[in-house]
Amino acid sequence: MAEKYPLSGRNGRENAIVEIGQGSCKIGGGHFAVIAGPCSVESEEQVLSIAKEVKRCGASMLRGGAFKPRSSPYSFQGLGLDGLELLKMAKEKTGLPIVTEIMSTEYLKDFAEDVDLIQIGARNMQNFSLLKEVGKLNKPVLLKRGPSSTIDELLNAAEYVLRGGAEVILCERGVRTFETATRNTLDISAVPVLKEKSHLPVVVDPSHGTGYWNYVEAMALAATAAGADGLIIEVHSNPAEAWCDGQQSITPALFCKLMQKINAVRATLNNLGGI
Repeated sequence: MAEKYPLSGRNGRENAIVEIGQGSCKIGGGHFAVIAGPCSVESEEQVLSIAKEVKRCGASMLRGGAFKPRSSPYSFQGLGLDGLELLKMAKEKTGLPIVTEIMSTEYLKDFAEDVDLIQIGARNMQNFSLLKEVGKLNKPVLLKRGPSSTIDELLNAAEYVLRGGAEVILCERGVRTFETATRNTLDISAVPVLKEKSHLPVVVDPSHGTGYWNYVEAMALAATAAGADGLIIEVHSNPAEAWCDGQQSITPALFCKLMQKINAVRATLNNLGGI
């Protein structure tokens, strides 16, 4: 019988190590990375100031939305290619590799040239045409789990990208359940399940996973303890004035404190032989 996931499955493989930004950042196989930045790029001053802060606190990569998939057509949709230019500027000034979401095959060339880690958002996890084309770009891909998707469906989506030749990092960002206390239900159990089933690195998004800034720290630490290879966290200098998802963004000061705790958790696990 053929393997269910011939490319994304564990199948006796060692944990994959994905290099991003021409090797300036590694994730997986014992390499831990934190991706941080604003939900959406708003201005040059905004993205550069946040980039400098998260780098100072220990972030490995800068996230920021240039194109924003929104449930309402009346919500801010992102700055588009102008936002991508601002991310490039922040990269040039800080050295941080950039992570941003692609929504359409229309922008494949722009992303191939400018983006270090291409994000496939939860809404596009099963956009198979997009997965196939992104897989051909020879750039690593951060693949987010869909809000109503099973782990089986996530790994099959990864197969589409891997068949094109790109490397994949899996991202747990919460699933939709009957619970209304949080935006989504963050599935921490997905981390050990994915690590058992797959050799691919696993990142957790506690910002979208909970939807509220005051739960981000607890879930980030839980994900770290569960064995995640990294985190993706939304950070904004003034969350109350953010153009998108300010309620789930933490300030740079809180991010710095969180990084200290993440490092402490990892050091403790390492001493106990858990990493």
